[in-house]
Amino acid sequence: MRESLEKRSFLITLAFVSIAFVWVLIPFWGAIFWACVVAVIFYPVYQKLLSKLGDKPNRAALATLFIALIIVIIPSLAIAYTFIQEGVAFYQQLDSGNINAGKLFNDVQTAFPIVNTVLERFGIDASVVRQNISATAISGSKFLAEEAFTVGQNTFAFLLSLALMIYLTFFLLRDGHRLTNLLIQALPLGDEREHKLFSKFVEVARATVKGNLVVAFVQGALGGIIFQLLGIPGALLWGVIMAFLSLIPAVGASLVWLPVSVYLYATGSWIEATILVAYGAIIIGLADNVLRPILVGRDTKLPDYLVLFSTLGGLSIFGITGFVLGPLIAALFLVFWNIFIVEFNSDD
Repeated sequence: MRESLEKRSFLITLAFVSIAFVWVLIPFWGAIFWACVVAVIFYPVYQKLLSKLGDKPNRAALATLFIALIIVIIPSLAIAYTFIQEGVAFYQQLDSGNINAGKLFNDVQTAFPIVNTVLERFGIDASVVRQNISATAISGSKFLAEEAFTVGQNTFAFLLSLALMIYLTFFLLRDGHRLTNLLIQALPLGDEREHKLFSKFVEVARATVKGNLVVAFVQGALGGIIFQLLGIPGALLWGVIMAFLSLIPAVGASLVWLPVSVYLYATGSWIEATILVAYGAIIIGLADNVLRPILVGRDTKLPDYLVLFSTLGGLSIFGITGFVLGPLIAALFLVFWNIFIVEFNSDD
């Protein structure tokens, strides 16, 4: 009786201490999560360097971290900085009247009278739509400007999170295998199940991040190049926006180049519009349709529709981190149910 009471008391205390520990780490969960992701992606590089350096884990981890900084972290920071700067410049043009979003809608109305017919059929006032478009454009660009100001004010907090992420990544690379074994020993789920869950986490995180980042970079670069060649203002800004939107499977970059092509048709730039439509549907679309299944879907073993919904849901709940967390949660959901079906519902 006393032994049972002691065990229950210990388990309750263990749960309380664990919850308290997680609560303490909540302010740094973003840095911790991305440190885990970077470590998972570059762990094969660490293993190769470790074998070449003659079993020197500190040097191998440091070299791997340097490679991660050059390939992923620094370029990502540069893109984010450029995006904010271009967004601020776009807001300034809207605020000064150099760009009039309402006039853009008027041009589309004039070129495509069917727009007025459709709006009238649904009882929608065109002037209200025009005002909403102008207000949305201004508020969106203003949001970017405010975010840039916020980032400037919170530079110390951002740099602290970045430093913690880099610091933790080093130790996860060096001690990741040992930490994983400790977790497998500690968790009461069964070693075989835990190995399967950890393997799925590594597989999905690696495939999702690598795949989505490659697709985002390719689509953003392709979009920015064609916008620049066609003389469309803010080519760099729109290229970065297309890169971010490409995180959404199936639609992605078309949310930018398709409306722009419609506007080009409306303003009489038929050649440029046709080139943009063909380029967007064939070149940019091909990058998504070919690269994403190869880099993401095939490795994660997730259906395309599940990748789409889990990515959208993850982005809406967790922000930019959700493009990894969404598919990861979906993959773990499938693994858990697969284990349940196989082990608990199989016929004896």
